[in-house]
Amino acid sequence: MLSVKPFPRHSLRAMVLAGVAAVALSACASNRSQVASPDFSGISAEQARTSVAQLQQQYEANPRDKRVVIYYAAALRAAGQPGQAVAVLQQATLQHRGDTDIAVAYAKALVAAGNFQQALEVIDRAIRPEAPDWNALSVKGAVLDQMGRNEEARALYQQALVTAPNEASLYANLGLSYAMTGDLVAAERNLRKAASMRGASTQVRQNLALVVGLSGNFEEARSLYARELPPEQVEANMAYIRALLTQQNRWDLIKGEG
Repeated sequence: MLSVKPFPRHSLRAMVLAGVAAVALSACASNRSQVASPDFSGISAEQARTSVAQLQQQYEANPRDKRVVIYYAAALRAAGQPGQAVAVLQQATLQHRGDTDIAVAYAKALVAAGNFQQALEVIDRAIRPEAPDWNALSVKGAVLDQMGRNEEARALYQQALVTAPNEASLYANLGLSYAMTGDLVAAERNLRKAASMRGASTQVRQNLALVVGLSGNFEEARSLYARELPPEQVEANMAYIRALLTQQNRWDLIKGEG
């Protein structure tokens, strides 16, 4: 595989946002959170709209229910409505002051809306220095990655792995961080580990396919995508990979490698 210069941050932004969305797929002993973070990655637009409609009814019936608030906001993000998710969680922070679960969800919504500095401020307030929550550390890392502070982000992922060594999302975020700075070898290594672990989401496996493709292994990338997506989406993603490589002036080099 080749070592490449960093890809444009906007080109890989969706990868890191997906990493944020996939954090904390289920509760574990090392996580003090009481509400498992929802994972809406991989669902269709229609499924996302259905989830929003169902959860909106529950939210309107009981807007103080923490679990409903978190799930409703995540569904809104999945449906492409991060601004509304921010509004829901901003209100929830007033009703659940000092709650880590709400703060983490709020930071994710702010990231999805592109408000990175505010997200960083929110997540910083939620992290207890003497006993940091691994989920909060991971979200802060993803925010820092978006801000170009990749080394700081990776240090946080490593810190989180001390208390949550079996969380696929942490290795996935490490992989995405390396991808953002062009280290595809380290990116692939971490994403392969993440994809092999229990709890890995379809988005993690698709991000692995993307990095494998960016490394020039098109057949494997296509195969990985085919396990997760319908044929037309596979072809669209392969075209996206070629477009990214063209941006980097690496297409002719990779074609020459066979």
